[in-house]
Amino acid sequence: MAVNLRALERVKSPGEEAGRPTRAEVETAVRTMIRWTGENPDRDGLRETPGRVTRAFEEFFSGYAQDPADILKKTFEEIEGYDEMIVLRGIPFESHCEHHMAPIIGKAWVAYIPTGRVVGISKLARLVEVYARRLQIQEKMTAQIANTINDVLNPQGVGVIIKAVHHCMTTRGIHKPGTDLVTSRMLGCFRDNALTRQEFLHMAE
Repeated sequence: MAVNLRALERVKSPGEEAGRPTRAEVETAVRTMIRWTGENPDRDGLRETPGRVTRAFEEFFSGYAQDPADILKKTFEEIEGYDEMIVLRGIPFESHCEHHMAPIIGKAWVAYIPTGRVVGISKLARLVEVYARRLQIQEKMTAQIANTINDVLNPQGVGVIIKAVHHCMTTRGIHKPGTDLVTSRMLGCFRDNALTRQEFLHMAE
């Protein structure tokens, strides 16, 4: 069954959700989870853990508070007619899977061919970071990055490849360390032109 990835992209920020829990409620929930494991949340080593976990979650999921499209709005047009491939390789990221909230550790390769304007390369890394700092599945994240670049920059084409290790598979469940997942999203000339696609795939090896 086909999945409409565009429909999955719109995720409400925490501030949009009615009845968002307070920090105190989150810390209480963490205390409950600690008690559920059989531990005592009031012993010295765990007394400050609920606050630490809450602060960590703020960092892990800070991507919800940012608009990915805003990152790409500042562009440069004085590029002397440059119209070849631009590739930012091996962008490291950490994310969390939406099924088990287990870490996803990986790298992204992002490419596009401009049509008269380019974006600062750090913005491509920031775009990856914003989508990574949300509850994710790798397939959706790959499409989100490519779709945003395509929608905002309107380039000739976009290519995104992500390679990542999923701890929900390596440290729990089936326990298969050493495996990684590779996903790609090709738009425009990256999808239509086999030579362009192959050039990008070669750069991402």
